[in-house]
Amino acid sequence: MRVERIVDLSHPISPRIQVYPGDPEPVFTPHATVAADGFALLHVAMGSQTGTHVDAPCHVLGDGESVDRLDPALFVGRGVVLDGRVGERERIVPDVWESVAIGPGDVALVHTGWSRYFGTDRYFAHPALSIEACAWLLERGVRAVGIDAPSIDPTGDTDLAAHRVFAGSGGVICENLCNLDAIDFPDPLVSFLPVPLAGADGAPVRAVALQVRE
Repeated sequence: MRVERIVDLSHPISPRIQVYPGDPEPVFTPHATVAADGFALLHVAMGSQTGTHVDAPCHVLGDGESVDRLDPALFVGRGVVLDGRVGERERIVPDVWESVAIGPGDVALVHTGWSRYFGTDRYFAHPALSIEACAWLLERGVRAVGIDAPSIDPTGDTDLAAHRVFAGSGGVICENLCNLDAIDFPDPLVSFLPVPLAGADGAPVRAVALQVRE
C-alpha cells in the first residue's frame, strides 16, 4: 500500500486558538531553551478538548469509557463525507444521505463548511446534528463521526442530546475538523487517533485523510 496524498483535517494549536466558550485557553511556556539549556522543551497547559479533538463517552456519561481505554480501531476507517451544508444554527437531517453507502467501520465526516468561520464569533452559530441524523448513522453501524464545527450539538446547548446518543452506543466524536472540502478522492483512509490521556474525557488529535493505493 502506498500513500499518495495526505489531507490535514486539523487546526494547529497555539495560545491564540479559538476555544469553546468557557474552556481554558492554551498556555505555552518555555521550560528549557537551546540557548540556555542545550535543548528546547515546552510546557503546555490546555483543556482536553482544545482544537481538533475527540470526545470520549465519559465526556457526557458518568460511567462512559475514557479516551485512553477506547479501541484505537474506532478512530480509523474509510471516510465518508456527508453533506451537512445547512443554514446558521440549523439541525442537519439525514434526508439527503439516503443514497450514501456507509456502514460498520466507516468514519462519517459531516461537512458543514463552517470551518471557514473558525476564529470568528460566527463559528459558534454552526449547524448541529439532529437526533434523526445520529440515529441514521448508528442504524448503519457507524460508531465514529466527525464534524467541521465546534460541536455536534448547538454551542451552549446543555442537553447534549447528540453527544449522549453517540456516547450511549459506545461511539466517538471528532470536532473542529477542517479541510473536508479537500477530500476530492474516493474512499479516503481517515484517522483521528487521540493522545491517550489517562482517564480523560477527550484529547487533541492530528486528523488526516489519506489517499492510498494498493
